[in-house]
Amino acid sequence: MSTDSDAGDADAPDAREADDALPGEYDPDEVESKWQRRWVEEDTYAYDREAALDADTAFSIDTPPPTVSGDLHMGHLYQFTLQDFVARYHRMADPAVYFPFGYDDNGIASERLTERELGIRHQDFTRREFQEKCREVCADYEDAFTDDVQSLAVSVDWDNTYKTIEPRVQRISQLSFIDLYEQGREYRQRAPTIWCPDCETAISQVEQEDADKHTKFNDIHFDLVETGEGPADEDATFTISTTRPELLPACVSVFVHPDDEENAHLVGGTARVPIFGQEVPIIEDERVDLETGSGIVMCCTFGDQTDIEWYQAHDLPLRIAIDESGTMTDLADDYEGMSTEAARAAIIDDLDDVGALVESRNHEHTVQVHERCETEVEYLVTEQWYVEMLDRTDEYLEAGREMDWYPEKMFTRYQHWIEGLEWDWCISRQRDSGIPIPVWYCDDCGETIMAAKEALPVDPLADDPPVDACPECGASDFRPEEDVFDTWATSSLTPLVNAGWDWDAEAEEFTMERPELYQFDLRPQGHDIISFWLFHTVVKCYEHTGEVPFESVMINGMVLDENREAMSKSKGNVIPPEEVTANFPVDAARYWAAGTSIGDDFPYKEGDLEAGERLLQKLWNASRLIDQLTGEPESIEQPADEDLAAVDRWMLAELDDAVASLTEQFEAYEFSKARNELRSFFWNSFCDDYLEIAKQRLDDADGGADARSTEYALLTAHQTFLKLFAPFLPHVTEELWQRLYADGGDGLDSVHTTDWPETRGYEADLAAGETAMEVIAALRRYKTDNGLALNADLDRVQVYGTIAGFEDAVAEAMHVAELETLDEAPEVTTEVTGVDLDYSLVGPEYGSEVGDIDAAIESGEFEEVDGKLEVAGVELDSEMYEIEEARTYSGDGEMIETESAVLIVG
Repeated sequence: MSTDSDAGDADAPDAREADDALPGEYDPDEVESKWQRRWVEEDTYAYDREAALDADTAFSIDTPPPTVSGDLHMGHLYQFTLQDFVARYHRMADPAVYFPFGYDDNGIASERLTERELGIRHQDFTRREFQEKCREVCADYEDAFTDDVQSLAVSVDWDNTYKTIEPRVQRISQLSFIDLYEQGREYRQRAPTIWCPDCETAISQVEQEDADKHTKFNDIHFDLVETGEGPADEDATFTISTTRPELLPACVSVFVHPDDEENAHLVGGTARVPIFGQEVPIIEDERVDLETGSGIVMCCTFGDQTDIEWYQAHDLPLRIAIDESGTMTDLADDYEGMSTEAARAAIIDDLDDVGALVESRNHEHTVQVHERCETEVEYLVTEQWYVEMLDRTDEYLEAGREMDWYPEKMFTRYQHWIEGLEWDWCISRQRDSGIPIPVWYCDDCGETIMAAKEALPVDPLADDPPVDACPECGASDFRPEEDVFDTWATSSLTPLVNAGWDWDAEAEEFTMERPELYQFDLRPQGHDIISFWLFHTVVKCYEHTGEVPFESVMINGMVLDENREAMSKSKGNVIPPEEVTANFPVDAARYWAAGTSIGDDFPYKEGDLEAGERLLQKLWNASRLIDQLTGEPESIEQPADEDLAAVDRWMLAELDDAVASLTEQFEAYEFSKARNELRSFFWNSFCDDYLEIAKQRLDDADGGADARSTEYALLTAHQTFLKLFAPFLPHVTEELWQRLYADGGDGLDSVHTTDWPETRGYEADLAAGETAMEVIAALRRYKTDNGLALNADLDRVQVYGTIAGFEDAVAEAMHVAELETLDEAPEVTTEVTGVDLDYSLVGPEYGSEVGDIDAAIESGEFEEVDGKLEVAGVELDSEMYEIEEARTYSGDGEMIETESAVLIVG
């Protein structure tokens, strides 16, 4: 059977060309821009709430709002297109689809974009001034986002959009904060905080990522003042190893492992920190890593998570040597005002000068950096707001199990994140552009005053508190909260934002404006933000509603470059979507996006785009041929089942089989399987086989029952193919649908709002039909190879293979005067003609003997025994060779073999 033949494409029949016939070539440039405009103008993808309420169901998608921090990249194209496959399929299969679009323009990313775009620093402006600049910059990028998303044919309902900084979303975000506070799920605390010195704000655990950095590992002498047994010798020292000598002024203790017998005598004693001189206790703790450095560790407040644990467990003093900007404090004495990097170098030099530096050697290690700016984080003691999470990790894990995961393996990432949590969620940020935390504090007693729910959104810096006097102490002076929310504290509410969650003051309860949307049917997102967006959304929605926010989660992988490296601007390997769509049709890019199983990272290659482009022309050419072969669609009536020709019934039964399979795959988000199966069925079975037969049948028919049968099957199959291809290739399918099948009414009778195909219940022997197609394709090749016209007569053909019920179809299609089916296979002789050696294996093994082996094979002096080749005195293993065989037929006629049949052409 042919796979990439152009049969059925260029060979148009000699029938007349109608005035409105399809052009010979498909023009994606003209077609795609036209339909992108029309779909928006006609509100083709608007959420039909009335239909949703009538059917008591809607398919709702909680789409990720892209961060407004720069241009779209190939990952966006891929992710948006996957979401669109879902939306387009369900819009045809379900009563209504809710497919919104959001812009995440709230938080650090937008601030850094504004600073970069305008060449400014937020510290140089008042909060209000800088916020206005952020809004202006983000607005320009959001307009560009909208144009880009529309240009990719993403079927967003543009009447349902939101921005994470807009007043409506600010209200919901502040409502969330107040509700969690009233539930006792939030608290404010002065405690060790993960801090970004570059962004000058607290961050949460999820905003950290690993980075490999080069540094120096420094062995430093500490003076031993006392051991656990009494005063130490005057010159007694011990060595600690550290990559961060700038933390020496913050050193508050030294730790030894309980199993460290060599240093056990130190426990209970004291040591003096070099250069800075403070004396610190020596304590034992099992968290000491015996494998790193000297096995004796200094504890500083704070260098890392372990320092924090020691500080809390052993009630150690607090010494802050680094401030919010990553600058050394007055505690650092002569190094005050230096950056941490400058202080590190200076302290190493000074340690060497006083004889305290034993060795400084190169070292590669992994550090935690802020994912936004890649700056190494510090741990500072600051006052922050937290959402309590660590006490309910089991519940959040169980909530994750309630959702269906596509692919299922991605649940493991969610599980590992929860199991690795060490901090509650820090939701306050020391930035300018963000949603204000709706709180005031009593100046006298520190009492927390929450905003009234009815008044939200509020800005404590501009608005008055809801009380005139403190309810705790009666004082009248209040201090506004200056911090804003972490952007994820708002993005985690997208299901509630889209469902219209709000506080009903009269009923004194939370309600939803669109309850039919919640729980959302699907959360589509990348695997890189499972810990960011997905986990925090589960936490927030679970705490507010008692339910998980979605029925299912679809996790996509990342787009890599051709060397399988992540795309990044710093590497210079980013391919912008507009560059791709400038060279290929958008539908071809969508075809590419459907080529990989969800969840898998994959490299960008142009091969799939080229294949997609070929498919568009194939679909166009086949449609053009069908249009020329058939009459007006509305004039073609469905024949009675007994009036359907066997080959037509077979095609309709095959179509039923494909519809059932593809529907199952779309429901399971198996777009790659669906794309490949659909292309193969359309290109091979339909175009290369059936369409050629149908063309022949209609050329030979006299307009009777056979013609009506074939016309009906052709048009039914073609309409079904357009619907099946529509989620993948929306432009070309819409253009063909409008030209050939739309009713021409006032509104747009779009293929994308028609019903998804259903099986029609046709039955046929699919295997016999498939074999018959092989036979026809083989006879077509036979005629071509022998210089015969396709309508040339063949006197006699014998077939060994199951084609029961399709004999007439084969004979008619290929003009066979006498077609005979054989019960027994023809006598065919199989002869060994040679041996194909794998020299990459044979050469290294047998070296100089290879020439003798070749000569023996050439003369036929070899034998295969028990799966090994005995030749030239050696035995070759099965993977080293392949026997070459030829099958010959000695009877009358010429033998042709297909996968399922043997033909004898007389």
